[in-house]
Amino acid sequence: MPKGYIIVRMTVTDPDAYKEYAAMASEAMRKYGCTPLVRGGRSEALEGEARPRNVVLEFESYEAARTYYFSPEYQAAIEKRRPAGIGEVVLVEGVD
Repeated sequence: MPKGYIIVRMTVTDPDAYKEYAAMASEAMRKYGCTPLVRGGRSEALEGEARPRNVVLEFESYEAARTYYFSPEYQAAIEKRRPAGIGEVVLVEGVD
């Protein structure tokens, strides 16, 4: 079964509020079996627009990643993140 990945590209506008989000999201990640592959770090735009913060989260399946995203724990974290940054979040299925 292919793994599931959540890819986040974010411009943080309120670092203090974003820290609260990150703490809550980290708890949800542990609960839902997430393996963070990328959490910030160095990046550069090779084509198109970039965002300064990039995150790649790995899950055992597409369905597991979707369960994490829509979980009560992560939805509460999102409420902290929305006013703290601007970005995109996508769910993708890996290759078999």
